[in-house]
Amino acid sequence: MLDLPARHSPSEGGGLEQADVAIVGGGAAGIFAAICYAEKQPGRSICVLEKSSNLLSKVKISGGGRCNVTHACFDPHELVRSYPRGHKELLGAFHRFQPEDTVRWFARRNVKLKTEEDGRMFPVTDRSQTIIDCFETELRNHQVHIRYRADVKEVTPTGDGFNLRLADGVHIRCRQLLIAAGGHPTTSSYDYITRLGHSLHAPVPSLFTFNLPGDPILELQGVSSMVHIELMDAPFTSSGPLLITHWGMSGPAVLKLSAWAARYLHEKNYTFSFRIDWLPGTDAKELEAYVQTLFQHAGGRNAGQALELDLPKKLKHHLLLKAGIDPERRWAEIGKKQKLSLLHLLKSDTYTSKGKTTFKQEFVQCGGVALNEIDMTRMESKVVPGLYFAGEVLDIDAVTGGFNFQAAWTTAWIAAESMASDA
Repeated sequence: MLDLPARHSPSEGGGLEQADVAIVGGGAAGIFAAICYAEKQPGRSICVLEKSSNLLSKVKISGGGRCNVTHACFDPHELVRSYPRGHKELLGAFHRFQPEDTVRWFARRNVKLKTEEDGRMFPVTDRSQTIIDCFETELRNHQVHIRYRADVKEVTPTGDGFNLRLADGVHIRCRQLLIAAGGHPTTSSYDYITRLGHSLHAPVPSLFTFNLPGDPILELQGVSSMVHIELMDAPFTSSGPLLITHWGMSGPAVLKLSAWAARYLHEKNYTFSFRIDWLPGTDAKELEAYVQTLFQHAGGRNAGQALELDLPKKLKHHLLLKAGIDPERRWAEIGKKQKLSLLHLLKSDTYTSKGKTTFKQEFVQCGGVALNEIDMTRMESKVVPGLYFAGEVLDIDAVTGGFNFQAAWTTAWIAAESMASDA
């Protein structure tokens, strides 16, 4: 739990409390919105309702404890390409608050970010606590009230605001309400939202790795290679680094594919086939001509040495064996059938995945409040006036790399701006 002043601790038992603004959720979106609103409307009472006993839990673990704050992609049209759900709706939002604005926001608070080779941005300290400390300072400065273990069970519009009933019997009355409750694995966690008249896309996992139980390729644990990967029975593809693990395949190429195909793979109960092009930069005909050249000019060399490809050695030997070729056998002794099999494997190696594994601790849900029920220029509900949404509670999710946090900052900032202008 953040070390906030005593007045930020929850009271116990039933009762009635009042606030100008109530924010459901003490994660990235909820806390960012609270701070941004407080800056625009100093002196207004803000109450953040956090279901657990800790704030900012995902911020704490993001990026292996370094906090992948955002991504160095400053063109909104390019940025939205990293969002399987929400890309159309976020375009206008990113024209108002994008990664460049995020960098400036933290810089004004003496938190400098750095960009790594893959575009991910982290605090220069490489510590997520730096981001949490920044937020904590802002919460203190603006006297934002935090109520922990505040499980919202019911929200009732009152005509001039809202009444929130918590599990412990406490009622919170507020004039404006922002729901930034994050992602949850079950729709029952959102019952108080659906009772308000909103519809939900059922939450299903996104950003997961592919399990290949018993496949011989598991012996190559730790090997990584650039690939193109596609599902066999659906139009989902991805390119980038692939990492072989002790349970299957991971890495950016797999994670991106899992995000874009999240709902399809859920419907398939995570049993599906996919193919890998191990040499995406090499045309199939060029590869065939190269193999034929080897037969003519390197027939005396063994297959493992003669076959010079842009592949890790272990992976190359694995594919040779899979094609029925002994890497120690002379290339001239390799039959046509084995060569054709090798060519096929290099450009279209197929696997069947059975099950999934969550990517580290960065569990992301696909699903949430339907975006056609939200005014994305204000983040306000079209169903209930005065009700706002931000963050993962919306049907917005992204590939790994800081994009999910950026969606949280952007939607929270817009919601705070709208609420402040209406106060």
